[in-house]
Amino acid sequence: MKKIKETLFGILSTRLGFVLTLVLCYWLKTMWAYHTDFSLGLENIYQVLLSIFNPIPLTLLLLGLSLYVKRTKVFYTLAWVIYTLLNVLLIANAIYYREFSDFLTVNALLASSKTSTGLGDSALNLMRVTDIIYILDYIILIALFATKKIHTDKRPFNKRASFAVTALSGMLFSVNLFLAEIDRPELLTRSFSNVYLVRALGLPMFTAYSGNQTYQAQKERSQSTAEELKQAKAYVEKHYAAPNPKYYGIAKGRNVIVIHLESFQQFLIDYKLNVDGKEYEVTPFINSLYHSNETLAFSNFFHQVKAGKTSDAETLMENSLFGLSSGSFMVNYGGENTQFATPNILAQNGGYTSAVFHGNVGTFWNRNNAYKQWGYNYFFDSSYLSKLTKENSFQYGLNDKYMFKDSIKYLEHMQQPFYAKFITVSNHFPYTSLDGDSKEKGFPLAKTNDETINGYFATANYLDSALHSFFDYLKASGLYDNSIIVMYGDHYGISNSRNTSLAPLLGKNSETWTDYDNTMLQRVPYMIHIPGYTEGGINETYGGEVDALPTLLHLLGIDTKNYTMVGQDLLSTQNSQIVALRTSGYFITPEYTSYGGQLYYTKDGTEITNPDNTTEEKVKAIREAAAEQLKVSDEIQTGDLLRFDTDNGLKTVDTSKINYAKAMSQMKAIEKKLGDKSTSLYSQNGNKSTQSLFNAPSYLQLSETVTSSSTSSTSESESSSTSSE
Repeated sequence: MKKIKETLFGILSTRLGFVLTLVLCYWLKTMWAYHTDFSLGLENIYQVLLSIFNPIPLTLLLLGLSLYVKRTKVFYTLAWVIYTLLNVLLIANAIYYREFSDFLTVNALLASSKTSTGLGDSALNLMRVTDIIYILDYIILIALFATKKIHTDKRPFNKRASFAVTALSGMLFSVNLFLAEIDRPELLTRSFSNVYLVRALGLPMFTAYSGNQTYQAQKERSQSTAEELKQAKAYVEKHYAAPNPKYYGIAKGRNVIVIHLESFQQFLIDYKLNVDGKEYEVTPFINSLYHSNETLAFSNFFHQVKAGKTSDAETLMENSLFGLSSGSFMVNYGGENTQFATPNILAQNGGYTSAVFHGNVGTFWNRNNAYKQWGYNYFFDSSYLSKLTKENSFQYGLNDKYMFKDSIKYLEHMQQPFYAKFITVSNHFPYTSLDGDSKEKGFPLAKTNDETINGYFATANYLDSALHSFFDYLKASGLYDNSIIVMYGDHYGISNSRNTSLAPLLGKNSETWTDYDNTMLQRVPYMIHIPGYTEGGINETYGGEVDALPTLLHLLGIDTKNYTMVGQDLLSTQNSQIVALRTSGYFITPEYTSYGGQLYYTKDGTEITNPDNTTEEKVKAIREAAAEQLKVSDEIQTGDLLRFDTDNGLKTVDTSKINYAKAMSQMKAIEKKLGDKSTSLYSQNGNKSTQSLFNAPSYLQLSETVTSSSTSSTSESESSSTSSE
């Protein structure tokens, strides 16, 4: 034992041994933080191993820099300083995460006043006794130096050996990055979530990445001027589509409930899947809404997302501005840019309360920061809902029936009128969300050579069933009659690379499949269901997600004339019907479609290979109009031009007053303060919960009901026949 101690102390008394000891200590503390303070959502052994490995490369690289220093005091001082900075970063993130369920970005550090406000009375209140672990190694190492168990090494470290340490750490980081890309392709270009970055690459790399994002955003922002906003507003004014008097204000004052239909494409509506000669209606409930006279439905509504996918759709739908041509706006700019989004507009034009319900972690797509800028009062992510298990969830969060059911205990405490958005996830690639729940499996799988396509119809059917149950709850609780329900598909579910395998199911030939067919599959549903309204129907106007907000606001009796939006009301007679896709040069109109470098007639898909002069002039004008819309939107978004918008009659959001922690307590406090004037459903229901009104039958129960009903009908038929004879 004595020899072992002497050997260990001997290693610690060398410069390399000291550096490696610091690396080991930091690694141990990082593992502690990963599993006690942070929620990394580790879903498989691969991600666990990645999280175990990721603290090592950059820690070794940074601490290894001290080995280049010859002077003894400078070497140890530099090593301690670097090590302390790494530890301060780790501890600060641990404390910050306890309050905000997110990691500390460089942007948040720069906005220290906002950060300290959000942390509450003091960061000390967030400290725990177990935090002693974060400084325990300091105590031990200082004691060992003080008692001369270990000594300083006065010998300079070999330069070649120093370079070898640097090269090794660089190689390890390359391996780390390669393994991270395998787990999550496009991790750094699309930057889905802060959690994903930390889980894959570690805190130091996340901080460096965050710093680069902040620098790029601030660079764009600092170069922008109020004059640029004037130019953008001139475009908006020129392209403003006045509301149609027939529809303007028909939903004024009602609650707005938005259902985000994940990966739901238009072709699913009215689609019947043929399996072994038997047809199965995929989305019977959504079909009934689509054809209802109480629904304003749009048959030529296209998604306009790019790399930001779902986050782009949310940006488009709630701001009438596009996402970015590369990366996600919500991630890169959403936490800082001034926005006049739906929640903010409705709060100032009707006193609406707002909330989002989502079965995934709040940091995904930087929602927990972007939503504050958009003016959402509350954000109920997975931390507020049922504990995730293999049966009730999958990699993208809580399955829809559970999410809807869990949301009710919060929804019923919201003051009315409210704007509430529900983000479903079960119909998400790879369409395996029902694998752990045997009660929900039963809808037949398609029979193609692509497993992704095969499962797509089953998860869509599950979403349809979940939505049906939620509508039943709205009716039973009394919310239905005083609300409008907006439903939209965010983006494609089946990618273009898989469409040729999908073609036979759509009655198409895989061999003759074209980019025109790919374009038409970019249609997604957009429906506004207005209970009690009888003049609905299917509208064939061509439009996209950027047009949704002005359409909604005009229905609510809010004119968008003074707001900086690049979309147009789909119900307006002045709508230009030019759908600009996020890829430059791609567009759709009732007459022409441009996609993949090819030009087609929209009605029948005939390719235009030799356009005449008239056609060329028309197409040129359309292409320029689409490009201008994207250009103006990009200037507004990347330049944060809305911060200069002071004449729109709206106040900017004070994000320091929004805290997504302890939301239930906040809502109950408001109810108590308002007393008899509280308009929440809970108050109106005599301070009784409505949770018991939600009933979501499983597929197994539905099958039994159908079988029972079928047997009952047969018996009645036989009885009637006998009586007749």
